[in-house]
Amino acid sequence: MTLGDDRGSVTAEFAVAFPAVLVIVALLLGGIQIATLQVRAQDAAADAARGLARGDAQEVIETRLARQVSGAALSTWLDGDLRCVRVEVAPIGAAAVLGLRAAASACALRDVG
Repeated sequence: MTLGDDRGSVTAEFAVAFPAVLVIVALLLGGIQIATLQVRAQDAAADAARGLARGDAQEVIETRLARQVSGAALSTWLDGDLRCVRVEVAPIGAAAVLGLRAAASACALRDVG
């Protein structure tokens, strides 16, 4: 065996390993994006529930939500004296490939005074 027999093996190994590394990095970045989006959705849901419980108009809440988390969908319901909301948002970019959605719910006591 001579030294010439191993020529190109590093290039071949790199060509095989590099796409796998790229996939792992993309999944890690997507996971971080989903986690960040989940926190933003939870904050927006809590804010929307408080606003609706105070008696703010639905349009005001939706405008505020659009500023906090673009592309989010809002659903509301009453549960006794509680005003509850659910915020759902799909990620964009690398996290969209994962097919996950961020969703958060929050409730606040209605102002009955």
